[in-house]
Amino acid sequence: MPIGEDRWHIYGGHRLWHSPEINPRTYAPDNSPVQAEMKADTLHLTQDTEAMTGIQKELEITLSDRENRVQVLHRMTNRGVWTINLSAWGLTVMNTEGLAIIPQPQGDREALLPNWGMTLWPYTDMTDPRVRWGRKFITLQQDPGISPRFKIGLRASSGWVGYLRKNQLFVKQFIHQPEADYPDWGCSLEVFTNEAILEIESLSPLTTLEPGQELEHVEQWYLFDGVPSVADDDASVEQNIWPLVNPLLSRG
Repeated sequence: MPIGEDRWHIYGGHRLWHSPEINPRTYAPDNSPVQAEMKADTLHLTQDTEAMTGIQKELEITLSDRENRVQVLHRMTNRGVWTINLSAWGLTVMNTEGLAIIPQPQGDREALLPNWGMTLWPYTDMTDPRVRWGRKFITLQQDPGISPRFKIGLRASSGWVGYLRKNQLFVKQFIHQPEADYPDWGCSLEVFTNEAILEIESLSPLTTLEPGQELEHVEQWYLFDGVPSVADDDASVEQNIWPLVNPLLSRG
């Protein structure tokens, strides 16, 4: 790995970025060693302050001793001398050939006013064969044979996204604040894919940080085994995925 180089590299796994996505700020290199400290069931990782941005990033990763759950706390601290406005952005890089499951916000079918919006990027093709636009769920297939980039974002009021691969379901849960201002035209959830990866990404509200102030954003991760595959319709998602996700949401 090119540790110590002065440009950004994607290594896979999970990373903490700052949104909106701006080059070079977002792409500040994270190739240096981090401080690691283990306290009970929590791993605390601290990065040196980014010379380019004045932002210090931290992750606190806690493994539950009662269930198949991992809590990931993202923290950003403004160590600079200027006020900054940003969102904490948690990006999880998933392996190939899986299916992202994105719930659509629901509402009164007889309502006259819109209740949610979706954000598209300049390279997003709505006719892309990897995506299925359902009535309750959007699914996005990672396909190593299709190289064009694809990305969507939305105000994810339900606060979750899933990734199903080889009968294992990964669920990322996060808090969506309905009245908050989010980046990218209001996105608290974004999903990206190309031929190599698929990323599921949650975002915190945009926050103004004075020097010395910090921002925290929390994700809960769950993993389920033995999950049946999903057909190309909402009904199979409701049958195979929803019974696993619904109890998580009812916890509040």
